[in-house]
Amino acid sequence: QVHLVESGGGSVEAGGSLRLSCAVSGRTSSWRVMGWFRQAPGKEREFVAAITGSGDRLKYVDSGKGRFTISRDTAKNTVYLQMNSLKPDDTAVYYCAERSTTTVLLATTPSSYDYWGQGTQVTVSS
Repeated sequence: QVHLVESGGGSVEAGGSLRLSCAVSGRTSSWRVMGWFRQAPGKEREFVAAITGSGDRLKYVDSGKGRFTISRDTAKNTVYLQMNSLKPDDTAVYYCAERSTTTVLLATTPSSYDYWGQGTQVTVSS
């Protein structure tokens, strides 16, 4: 059973930075697509970023391009989301997720991912 645990959330002022981590256990996920999503109160879960198993292809939500960087450390079975120049609109619970198949498609819909963490809160104040 794959288990994902996010950490690194917190409260920051606008313009600040946070680095989220997602530790994967239960199976080596070196070759699985991993994604980050977020969900603000009253809103649907939204795609933020995704990375292939090899790390050679990335995809970002338009609002995150130039500010967010997704990466992975296969030796540590951990995926990261570096977030810079944070805005109040980035406030949400952030989730990491994994696709169970060996596809290299960087899906942006939550239903394409099979395993989810419990989420970590990110709050950005103006």
